[in-house]
Amino acid sequence: MRTSLFPDIHWVGYVDWNIRDFHSYKTFRGATYNAYLIQDEKVALIDSVKKPFAANLLENIQECVSLDKIDYVVCNHAEQDHAGALAVIMPQLPNATLVCNARCVDALKGYADISGWKIQTVANGDTLSLGQNTLHFLFTPMVHWPESMMTYVPEKKLLFSMDGFGQHIASSERFDDELPLEFLIEEAKTYYANIVYPYGRQVQTTLEAAAGLEIQMIAPSHGVIWRKNLGAILEQYQKWSTRTVEPKVVILYDTMWESTEQMAQAIYEGVLTVPGVTATLMHVRKTSLTQIATAVMDARCVAMGSATLNTLPMPTMAAVMNYVQGLRLPVEFTVAFGSHGWGRGAVEELTAWFAKVQWNPIGEPVKCKWRPDAETLEKCRNAGQVLGEKARS
Repeated sequence: MRTSLFPDIHWVGYVDWNIRDFHSYKTFRGATYNAYLIQDEKVALIDSVKKPFAANLLENIQECVSLDKIDYVVCNHAEQDHAGALAVIMPQLPNATLVCNARCVDALKGYADISGWKIQTVANGDTLSLGQNTLHFLFTPMVHWPESMMTYVPEKKLLFSMDGFGQHIASSERFDDELPLEFLIEEAKTYYANIVYPYGRQVQTTLEAAAGLEIQMIAPSHGVIWRKNLGAILEQYQKWSTRTVEPKVVILYDTMWESTEQMAQAIYEGVLTVPGVTATLMHVRKTSLTQIATAVMDARCVAMGSATLNTLPMPTMAAVMNYVQGLRLPVEFTVAFGSHGWGRGAVEELTAWFAKVQWNPIGEPVKCKWRPDAETLEKCRNAGQVLGEKARS
């Protein structure tokens, strides 16, 4: 079902209420695949949807216009949640030309036979007139793929922002002023942490380019359309992209027989002795990678602890290490901790990993054999206090 952004511009995408995993991003609230239709002297479809929902996209388009009336299909991003449906819809749009950049063409070839498609490649800064509306193409490489671009309509002061400013939310509401702003910012933060975070420098370049445009509405490829709270989301992107950290300590742990859990709790207690510092305790086997990345994204300090399994950290902690390393999160100070039995190794692996990701240990790791005694727990509390003080500095 379509929704109108303007009398001649409509949302024709799909709401996916059931998706819960987006290549390891846990989409607890579902997702949307946003596509937009501009009806002008020339008719343009901006992006498509995931391939299983191609029929829904075509149905929504036909509420507005017959398929043979579409002149252009703009592909801002070749990833399959945006472009997967193209293989289905392009043969059904007999007069449509696909508009994208050369890198996008190369990526699309990896997923579909595009040899029969009419394709017009564009360069950064190119424009395409539809009549009353103009499409202005703004390249945004590595936000978050090499071929990524945004499309700006100056007559409407409207930016089709692709993955930028998105959120994974399934809702019947299409606009930001129809849902609580705090909720939207939190979902946008989760999206940024797990999808966009490694590309902060490129996001900064995009924000600088967008600053030269007059924008009154941002229509991303996922989530709600920003029409009222643009200042709020732009402020957050400025903060997130500059890798700003907060006076915050996140304690990540996995435990076998609750010994490492006791140590984690003691570190948490130590952090709480420092005023003005937020402490978060997360059992990684009971928490998604999505939530962990979001919590760590703006934390100045992180403690990581694991029991030892076959001379290594627990498997879920190893997954956390792999996931966080790829996101390149800007933690400044850290400590490793954990309990072992007849074999050790987890704490040593964590310590070596800190060097690889350039997190700075506050001192020696805290470890014990079997159960932590009172002295070990006191060391943990002291470590937590030091982390709290580092976080506040």
